[in-house]
Amino acid sequence: MTFGYVVVALLTAAVVVFAFQNGTPVSVRFLTWTVPEVSTAAVILIALVTGLLIAAIPLWLQRWRLRVRVRGLESQVRQLETALEERHKAVLSARPTPIPGQPSQ
Repeated sequence: MTFGYVVVALLTAAVVVFAFQNGTPVSVRFLTWTVPEVSTAAVILIALVTGLLIAAIPLWLQRWRLRVRVRGLESQVRQLETALEERHKAVLSARPTPIPGQPSQ
């Protein structure tokens, strides 16, 4: 996991350096939307942030689902441990008391 963070940090740093070294103005068009004369660095950094957010949303959802599942499984484990403890107590209390002089089984 730490290795992944290091890789993302290095790639982000490389993109930021690239963006600031290419600061000439460009015109950005998307479908009917147009932004004239915006810095290349701004376009690159906005694209980077947008990409990171788009990648983070599914990962966050997956992590949230796994947390919910873990909580459910932990609850189930507690219930099973309680049931096992109750059964163990019932078995111990149901044991016949040994009669003196009789061989134990």
